[in-house]
Amino acid sequence: MSEPAALFLVPVPLAEDARPEDALPAPAIARVRTLGDFVVENAKSARRFLSACGHPGPIASLRLSVLDEHTPEGDVDALLAPLREGRDMALLSEAGAPAVADPGARLVAAAHAEGFRVVPLPGPSSILLALMASGLEGQRFRFAGYLPVAGPERVAAIRELESRSAAARETQVFIETPYRNDALLAELLRTCREDTRLAVAAELTGAAESIRSASVGEWRSRPAPPGKRPAIFLLLAAS
Repeated sequence: MSEPAALFLVPVPLAEDARPEDALPAPAIARVRTLGDFVVENAKSARRFLSACGHPGPIASLRLSVLDEHTPEGDVDALLAPLREGRDMALLSEAGAPAVADPGARLVAAAHAEGFRVVPLPGPSSILLALMASGLEGQRFRFAGYLPVAGPERVAAIRELESRSAAARETQVFIETPYRNDALLAELLRTCREDTRLAVAAELTGAAESIRSASVGEWRSRPAPPGKRPAIFLLLAAS
């Protein structure tokens, strides 16, 4: 008896100037080339990625369905149609690992609910790369996603993260929309204790990659805002 069709989770390079072969192992790229059905966040960038992977295509003939933050919950099940018809398919994020801080998690849950195989392929994760490069506690860490945007709620969230980090000796990892990066950094420097360690990793794996890890006091004396680039923030408070 043949195995059920599989949903392959395909990581995408983090930086626009990174080639697929620089970020993904050869077997993962080879698998991508065998598939014709994809669920993606953005069709234009997905076609660019698939073309860069050397997909035998033609690219215009590939079947791409969009799943983003605006996709109604009731529309997700229909995206599994290729699996129900016995065809393997793939889920792509805009960058990095799919279904992590990404709307694709809903598709993965739906695939599991129907008994289809879910196969994660190896590739870049901005969260893990930033943690690796931070020098902070890597054995106990928590990904907090996006912090609140509003001032008082954001300050309260930062204080909670710092308190939790100190109590559990746990690195707190979080992200922000690029155009709000500098405002978040400024709030962190205003709110956190001087001896809390703060790392900011921006444009990971790209030509303009920058990674800095220092105490909040050092950040205050020599600020280095990441600007409007994809960035990961990490903090570890002294216990």
